[in-house]
Amino acid sequence: MVYERLKRARTRTVGTKQTTKAVQRDQAKVVYVACDAEERVIAPLLALCREKAVEVIRVNSMAELGRACGIEVGSAAAAIIEDGE
Repeated sequence: MVYERLKRARTRTVGTKQTTKAVQRDQAKVVYVACDAEERVIAPLLALCREKAVEVIRVNSMAELGRACGIEVGSAAAAIIEDGE
């Protein structure tokens, strides 16, 4: 499943603002972006990921991404900072 690596991550960001900061600081190993997120919200993050050559994984929904991160609300983006195990 696409979320397994995210769930096992030792350190991750949740949300577009935190994820953008992690990419700017060259901390993000991989970024997850929800397909149903508003384009105006994720477009700057996607452009930054292209610029920094960070892998982007598209996922189906904000709700699924939020659950994978252990929160009860949806999330437009998340990133793995440090892999688990």
